[in-house]
Amino acid sequence: MSTTETGRALSEELNPGMEAALEARYGHLVPGMAEGVVDFAYGRHYARPGLPLRDRYLATIAALTALGGQTRPQLKVNIAGGRKAGLTREEIGEVIWQMALYGGFPSAINGLNAALEVFGEEDEGAEDVR
Repeated sequence: MSTTETGRALSEELNPGMEAALEARYGHLVPGMAEGVVDFAYGRHYARPGLPLRDRYLATIAALTALGGQTRPQLKVNIAGGRKAGLTREEIGEVIWQMALYGGFPSAINGLNAALEVFGEEDEGAEDVR
């Protein structure tokens, strides 16, 4: 299986519709970008052996939090993906708060607010299923 095929399967499992959304939004401006993200990020990085997927998500959430508020959309996507990879809300909250030491309190608080939004969306989705 190619890295693109591996990445596509993993991205659809964790972020359904992501490749199509990227293509629809940016494909006219940057042809091949969506496939490149799927291949590189998911097929060549998230699918690598040596570190469990949930731990890769912890690292990603930490990095995006430390980088600050401009990463909010990507942080929310990766918090949701991390939940699908088995991270608990508490683990996500703790890794975000740990970043107060490295990215500062504003970045950590912004990260916690992004997490609360994702958790709220999860809760709303659970109510829709009932």
